[in-house]
Amino acid sequence: MAATEATKAADEYDVIVLGAGPTGENLADRAHAAGLSAVVVESELVGGECSYWACMPSKALLRPVTARSEARRVPGIKDAADVPLDAPAVLARRDAFTSYWKDDGQVRWMDSLGIDLVRGQGRLAGPRRVVVDGGRVLTARHAVAVCTGSRAVLPGIPGLAEARPWTSRDATSAKSVPGRLVVVGGGVVGVEMATAWRALGASVTLLVRGDGLLPRMEPFAGHLVAESLAEAGVFLRTGVEVREVRREAPGGPVTVLLDSGDEIVADELLIATGRAPRTEGIGLDTVGLTPGSWLDVDDSCRVTGVTGGWLYGVGDVNHRALLTHQGKYQARIAGAAISARARGVPILESDRWGAHAATADTLAVPQVVFTDPEAASVGLTAAAAEKAGYRTRVVDQDLAAVAGASLYADGYRGRARMVVDLDREVLLGVTFVGFGVGELLHSATVAVAGEVPIERLWHAVPSYPTISEVWLRLLEAYRG
Repeated sequence: MAATEATKAADEYDVIVLGAGPTGENLADRAHAAGLSAVVVESELVGGECSYWACMPSKALLRPVTARSEARRVPGIKDAADVPLDAPAVLARRDAFTSYWKDDGQVRWMDSLGIDLVRGQGRLAGPRRVVVDGGRVLTARHAVAVCTGSRAVLPGIPGLAEARPWTSRDATSAKSVPGRLVVVGGGVVGVEMATAWRALGASVTLLVRGDGLLPRMEPFAGHLVAESLAEAGVFLRTGVEVREVRREAPGGPVTVLLDSGDEIVADELLIATGRAPRTEGIGLDTVGLTPGSWLDVDDSCRVTGVTGGWLYGVGDVNHRALLTHQGKYQARIAGAAISARARGVPILESDRWGAHAATADTLAVPQVVFTDPEAASVGLTAAAAEKAGYRTRVVDQDLAAVAGASLYADGYRGRARMVVDLDREVLLGVTFVGFGVGELLHSATVAVAGEVPIERLWHAVPSYPTISEVWLRLLEAYRG
């Protein structure tokens, strides 16, 4: 009896987290820091998609590409940089950044914090209960957080599944450079992987159903990235759809048939056209929700429509902003909300920028696309701001006209835009395209999230000569 009671106590926690990616890790960390006990259930590697198949490996592949590109534009080093990339060295560095697909370091970090880890597939079994691999039962005193992320989706194209195409995971973990690669999709994954594998030596064809790239950004971002891809030798075709895919033998050539009747033969095919929540098979049906669905949540990331308010959906699963840094942000917000509710502290629901509301998900989401050149944005585009009913003014500047940009690289090309709310005279959105602009974005994020008045921004003096001096040019243009 005593042993049974001890086991029951050991399997009861304040918070149960499903998924040990960056979102789940951060939520467990925040809960633990607030004095709550936490356990994380993970069926794959601790560290999740970002660490092993997304952010880290993709950026490790892309950094040599942009470094060489920038060096080629600086006299004194450009001749030395005008050489092919050492593909084996790039792939080896990529492998190192993924810790060779081992999670020992991440597990040690969790152990050092006192957060328990349970390996296996966790499944909800009614309110506040999680069964792992059909055996061990965990019970939560306060909350269960679903942080299982998202997965790549294959569209229903005839022959596609049988052809075993690459998804984003395959594209970031491939062990060798394909001779010919077809990429389907003009979003972030599509353009980044087209950039990386073309620079590593593949012949790349990029197929896009729409009329441009990066459709969630300002149109000029996709235009400048498309120009650069074309200059790098990527064959870009817009306004096309894949009608059928054929692959006669595993590992053999793949034939892509287009709606135009054209056929493209390649060694590998990457499908980068969308993602779905990893919420199938986790027992959503036991709490009245639909398996495989996105989770509707409030601003504290608590799932709506679940009696008792104990279930949270944090990160990609809630479809608010499918980005690692936003998932970690939501984890901090949800962790604070869970802790407050556990202690009976009132939730600051009326404060949209308070500790318990993930307001940035809708008003100040930053994103960097690590292409050559980089595209970086935060907040609303001009079109989105207009659609939302704001009275706006759009201010554009040529980044190449800034002294810091001309020093950064000969022939620098880029553009900057800020979208101003005329009624409050604060920024709604900012977009930069150019070399090195990813490191420029956080200043824009602070301005947008902080709703810093234009009058005060005028006193934020950019250092000379840096690319950030574009802020002065934008403000001068606005003030006339």
